[in-house]
Amino acid sequence: MESQVRGGTRWKRFAVVMVPSVAATAAIGVALAQGALAASFSVSGQSFKVTADRLDGTGFSQYGAIDQGYTLKGEKTAHPVAVSAFRNATISNMCQSVVTPDIPLVGTVSLKLTAGTGGKKVEADNLYIDVEDLSADATFRNIDIGVAAKDANKGPGIAKGDQANPYGFAQQADSATLTDVKQTAWATTAGTFKLSNLKMSLHKGVNECY
Repeated sequence: MESQVRGGTRWKRFAVVMVPSVAATAAIGVALAQGALAASFSVSGQSFKVTADRLDGTGFSQYGAIDQGYTLKGEKTAHPVAVSAFRNATISNMCQSVVTPDIPLVGTVSLKLTAGTGGKKVEADNLYIDVEDLSADATFRNIDIGVAAKDANKGPGIAKGDQANPYGFAQQADSATLTDVKQTAWATTAGTFKLSNLKMSLHKGVNECY
């Protein structure tokens, strides 16, 4: 079974953005209502943007969750996310950027990181991405939509330390390919994360990947 979808959903205030899939967004709200929690650490007060020409992943799974964290003023807050997990993934031409506003005497500063360029690829295993917003062209192979999170065994499973509802909504696939990826995320974790041709730079003002 193969599913290909073009996605560009934006639910900024209260909802979850899924990696594009058929009829999945409504069910993710159920997982949120059941109190699933995502990253086992408190996320910072800054989301970050990521682009990639292509992501090829095997052992894909996804479930809805909440990232607990702070604002830049230190106030506690929470962010609804879709946790996308891959047993293994390769990424071509990746860019990651984060903007820090209002630094005293400096102003706004952007940090930009690129990797997987010049014919080389970023490589990761046990990769978890806590996504708030995503657009891409996506193809899923042998996809199952609506499985219980505890039974989504094609991917690496719910991350150790996550307080996710094991009976909440999830989806899984043998493999997934995403092209022209643009996403906003709150956290990324991986067992290993190999960044070929890594380049990191600071820029005054707003200088984002998209």
